[in-house]
Amino acid sequence: MLSFTIIESRRRRKAMFVDDQEAIKLKLMELRVEHRDLDEAIQRMLEAPYVDQLQLTRLKKRKLVLKDMMTKLESQLIPDLNA
Repeated sequence: MLSFTIIESRRRRKAMFVDDQEAIKLKLMELRVEHRDLDEAIQRMLEAPYVDQLQLTRLKKRKLVLKDMMTKLESQLIPDLNA
């Protein structure tokens, strides 16, 4: 009975890990879409004859924040190696 409990516990942990991985991948996809949209918005602003520098700066900062968030999530997808 004890071995069954241990095996079941391992299965649950593995299932939780897979669910966490899927949630991270989904969030990463959402951030990539927003990052790409910001990039397009920035490009359109730069092509305009008059550029709102404050708005442009805010968009660029948001894009950098998104990039940092994506990098952090991508690192969570890399499995830890036992040294």
